[in-house]
Amino acid sequence: MDKVGIRLKLKTWRNDLKKRLRGLKHFKIKNWMLVLLLVPLLFIDATLLRQNHIRMTELRDAVLAADAENDDVKIESGLIELKEFVFSNIIVNVIEDNGEQKVGFGTGPFYLEHQYLRAAQAALADAEAKMTSDANPNGNIYGMAGETCRALALANGWTWDNVNFINCMMTEINKYPSASEIQDTIVAALPSTELFRHNYASPVWTPSFAGWFILITLVIIVVIFIKIVIWVILRLSLLFI
Repeated sequence: MDKVGIRLKLKTWRNDLKKRLRGLKHFKIKNWMLVLLLVPLLFIDATLLRQNHIRMTELRDAVLAADAENDDVKIESGLIELKEFVFSNIIVNVIEDNGEQKVGFGTGPFYLEHQYLRAAQAALADAEAKMTSDANPNGNIYGMAGETCRALALANGWTWDNVNFINCMMTEINKYPSASEIQDTIVAALPSTELFRHNYASPVWTPSFAGWFILITLVIIVVIFIKIVIWVILRLSLLFI
């Protein structure tokens, strides 16, 4: 191909690019239109996510309130309701992990402290029933520890399932040289704290009301980005032709 033909071909490409740019300029949906649509969508997304977070907090607080009321039936039904809601909705939450706060999805860890203390107290009572004065050279170690700690509990207003009372019992029992047997019995009977620790993670996206609005928002953001990239590519192409 001679120089004239090459020039004509380059000129044709250049004119074609200009037509494409003009066509892009007159495209029905402008970027500014998409941006105007994006602003209220972002507001709606934030509102729906906030409502999900508030509802999750209400359900979680209801479980903790049932725990404080020593109502195991309410605890069980509340945990089921909380879990079902979290698993079917997008829950954005600030979660504390090892002393650091980070944004995550779900309830974050929470503990049923009163339920654990009730279970621990029941284990201590069971250990007391098993320990007799004949089992230890020092007599009924548990009974003697109980006398000391019950006096402290009355003086300080502790209930029998209070963590201070349980710690007092363990401290008093450990004062006796022959406490190893009863200590082993109590440790074996005490439930694991992990059984009373709950942490429900929500999915990153669900086909919920908030989920569909977030999806529409993401699609619009992608469209805006693609349109900008195409416009930049066409502009740069004109500079090198």
